[in-house]
Amino acid sequence: MNAYPSTAREPVSETRFGETLVDPYRWLEDGKSPRVEEWMRAQDAYARRVLARLPQQAHFRQRIGDLLYIPALGMPEKAGNRYFYSRKDAYQEKYVEVCREGLDGPERVLLDPSTLSSDGSISLGAWAPSYDGAKVAYTLRGNNSDEATLHVLDVATGQTSAVDVIPGAKYASPSWTPRGDGFYYTRLPVDPAIPADVRPGKAEIRFHRLGDDPAHDPLIHAATGDPRTFLSADLAEEGRWLFVYVSHGWAATDIYYQDVARGDGRWLPLALGLQGEARVVAWRDKFYIQSADGTPRGAVYVADPAAPQRAHWRTIVPEAAAALKTMQVIGGRLALTYTRDAVSKLELRDLDGTHAQEVKLPGLGSCHGLSGRAAEDEAFYDFQSFTVPPQYYRLLVAQGESRLWDEIKVPVDPTPYVVRQVFFKSKDGTRVPMFVVGRKDAPRDGNNPVLLTGYGGFSVSLEPTFSASLYAWLEAGGSYAVANLRGGAEYGEEWHRAGMLHKKQNVFDDFEAAADTLIAEQYTSPAKLAILGGSNGGLLVGAALTQRPELYRAVVCAVPLLDMLRYTEFGSGRTWIEEYGDPANAEDYQALRAYSPYQHVVPGVRYPAVLMLSADSDDRVDPMHARKMVAALQAAGGGPFLLRIEQHAGHGGADLIRSTVEQKADIYAFLAGELGVAPAR
Repeated sequence: MNAYPSTAREPVSETRFGETLVDPYRWLEDGKSPRVEEWMRAQDAYARRVLARLPQQAHFRQRIGDLLYIPALGMPEKAGNRYFYSRKDAYQEKYVEVCREGLDGPERVLLDPSTLSSDGSISLGAWAPSYDGAKVAYTLRGNNSDEATLHVLDVATGQTSAVDVIPGAKYASPSWTPRGDGFYYTRLPVDPAIPADVRPGKAEIRFHRLGDDPAHDPLIHAATGDPRTFLSADLAEEGRWLFVYVSHGWAATDIYYQDVARGDGRWLPLALGLQGEARVVAWRDKFYIQSADGTPRGAVYVADPAAPQRAHWRTIVPEAAAALKTMQVIGGRLALTYTRDAVSKLELRDLDGTHAQEVKLPGLGSCHGLSGRAAEDEAFYDFQSFTVPPQYYRLLVAQGESRLWDEIKVPVDPTPYVVRQVFFKSKDGTRVPMFVVGRKDAPRDGNNPVLLTGYGGFSVSLEPTFSASLYAWLEAGGSYAVANLRGGAEYGEEWHRAGMLHKKQNVFDDFEAAADTLIAEQYTSPAKLAILGGSNGGLLVGAALTQRPELYRAVVCAVPLLDMLRYTEFGSGRTWIEEYGDPANAEDYQALRAYSPYQHVVPGVRYPAVLMLSADSDDRVDPMHARKMVAALQAAGGGPFLLRIEQHAGHGGADLIRSTVEQKADIYAFLAGELGVAPAR
């Protein structure tokens, strides 16, 4: 019998569109209430006591520590004659930002976030070097939350400016001028009187000139006033053309442009209401446009700034069988990344779209595009897969020739494991891919412990990526499956739209079909099947456990959305209305009500065991979702249901290696205990 901390039921009734809803745990929404804080401490302490007693705990903690306390690095970026990238030595808890003078010069540490706070609660966020490499704009975040303050570092001296300090930099994305004397950025108001759910609609584009008081930065583009939108700016490399994007969630994009050289501040529409996400690169008085509008898998167009209207766009890279992920101009050529069946492809073309040249990747895996400039021939790209740790390649664009620049070496032997790609049919007959990773010699007898994950939203593609900590699970005899659900971008914008708004149930049907396939093909059985998901993926596994509880033995649900009838009132919720729908709208309400996990917890149903992962400083998805769902499950039946709350952590968790080790050890020890994985010897 689980002796959970007590949770009061205090029903609140409301009527929506003719339906009366009773919410017994609405009091848990107020995370600042002393009463709720006490409840969280009790739940977290209980969960950690249970997890600490698991027989596999010590083994997983030791092995995951071995896997994560290793030298590691990130993708380099060249600016001037300097190369900037992140690096971590084996003993370090956080990545530091370093630079080199020239490709073979000695490394120099520029930013070490571990020195900024005694408890490790200050995290380094985004960073962007100026074109000449003389300055770096970077953000610092408290408790690894999304909220940030922007600073400017002088690379030569290593000193951070005391003047150039900009609050409200959650979405800043600084875009430097060619001269490096300032940058355009997105600024949010920091007035605490502004409700969090309406604040995104008050974001503005401003320009900061180095040395000026940021409080007087001139307004470049006014706020939209619509909290469902994102506002961002991008100054072209040559410095003449400034673009502003108004993103309506991940569903549509408006693009405006301005001739900075003209100096009149006049904004002109380039294209409004483009389906999906879109991007423009200006180079040598041409606009190169990536768009999925009318071409669901994406195409590239060119436009003349003298007549840039949509009707005058000329297709230079037509829609292909693969989905276009990214388009850049680097080294005077088009650099394109595609995904086909969730596997990456990298291609170079001349600026007129001709002479396609594939850059051969080391295998079937993922590449996130190039790091480079339009005016320079040198660029870098990455590659990784389930069995290949991240590698970074230096590319000479004109020749299309690349060589390995550096790589992460992990103490694992991937040779005993095999990656299979399985295709299955969802409920409506749609063909969906899934990767399955496991031992080559594992028998297909239905007795293998399998961990299934997915995401299915916001145009996020789940391509083959390397996870060092996953090998602790594989070595213990577990297998790992990744389902490429609708709602992602594996097959372009059409695939995304098939899993959003009123079609969201397709995502859950795809995931259920993935589980059924793993069972039917005897990879596993319900007693040996666990599921994992975070954020929108947390919504996914929340829907899975309430719709088919008998199909799974255990669930790991991280920083999730779960009360879809109230999600817009918390955190960044209103920015996701274009993806999920608005519960204040009658039709959207019915669609959300049909699957919202919190409202579908039924007393007396035996639900699978759940490890709920939350974070104390998550300012993106409010932790109220996790709190209310755990309370409902603990009152329902089955379980156990544990709420583990990470300290000094935001939506992406904590950025300390030791915190990651502890959390991963808890996850795998929990799964091993529920799925009957024998202790490692």
